[in-house]
Amino acid sequence: MTSAPLGPLLDSRPPAFAQGEIAAWLDRHWALSGDLAPLTSERDQNHRLDAGQGRFVVKIANVAEPHALPRFQSRALRHAAARDPSLPIPRVVAARDGADDVVLPSGHLMRVLTWLDGAPLAGLPASPAQAAGVARLGARLTRAMGGFSDPAADHVLQWDIKQAARLRPLLVHIADPALARLATAALDRFDAHVAPALPGLRWQVIHGDLNPHNVLGDPARPDQVTGILDFGDMVHAPIVCDLAVAAAYALDPARPGPSLAAFAAAWAAEHPLTRAERDLLPDLVAARMVTTLAITGFRAARYPENAAYILRNAPSAAAGLASLADAGPQAMARALSDLQPMDCP
Repeated sequence: MTSAPLGPLLDSRPPAFAQGEIAAWLDRHWALSGDLAPLTSERDQNHRLDAGQGRFVVKIANVAEPHALPRFQSRALRHAAARDPSLPIPRVVAARDGADDVVLPSGHLMRVLTWLDGAPLAGLPASPAQAAGVARLGARLTRAMGGFSDPAADHVLQWDIKQAARLRPLLVHIADPALARLATAALDRFDAHVAPALPGLRWQVIHGDLNPHNVLGDPARPDQVTGILDFGDMVHAPIVCDLAVAAAYALDPARPGPSLAAFAAAWAAEHPLTRAERDLLPDLVAARMVTTLAITGFRAARYPENAAYILRNAPSAAAGLASLADAGPQAMARALSDLQPMDCP
């Protein structure tokens, strides 16, 4: 295994600038000032800014990330907002010179986005109604991202489901032997049945990380989904991968077939699926769960001081992967059979 099996971006520590430095840059380049509060992040340094003009998110990209990637994210946010002006996603706040970002003396790239009110769904009570809301909003974002292209969208990111075959060296970081065997079997099925079919699917730029920490809800009405955050994992990939990522976190381990079918039906009501997308969905969901377990296991061992944040989605991925294996491919296919694909007569 190489010293950086996830690539330099996922294998690098986040920046750690002092708040005084960040405040000075905000004042100089955005004419913004106020109280800064740190936010957790896997690879960037993020702060909430409470200013007189409102509330914002200040993002300083990892120095290992090429500038083309956060700029790709900013252009995607502008594209989606133009296509669907009421879509609850962050808006890019231009600097004084009109640019979407500022390159700091250190080479890090700094951006400012608008703040979205709400609480991450990970901290709110879950329900079937909430899951359906996530599906509808995710599909709406997929529709808004249609027609967007950018050269940086083809970058390689290990969180991207289509890269699942590259996970095998990381499976040693899944401590539970039984769970590691399930992960290996899921990758075997991915290689045999999913990877050959991916080129024939519909592709576009996708969000890539619709997990409960990146989707917001109303704390007073947890069934109400109110926004989508964190566009840092966007890639050019099959459209159904965005559905698979979101479904991987909404799946009920006690009812894997019915819960996945209900989630897919809510998504398809906003953005219909093809037959091939529907049929590949369970295996893509399993691949996302394996991705979560393998990457978080590796990164938690490498950065134990950030392990709680890194491993926050691992328990649900483990339970979900086991439930999919217990149900079996045929049962999952039957559960989705009532979902009428768009290419059916």
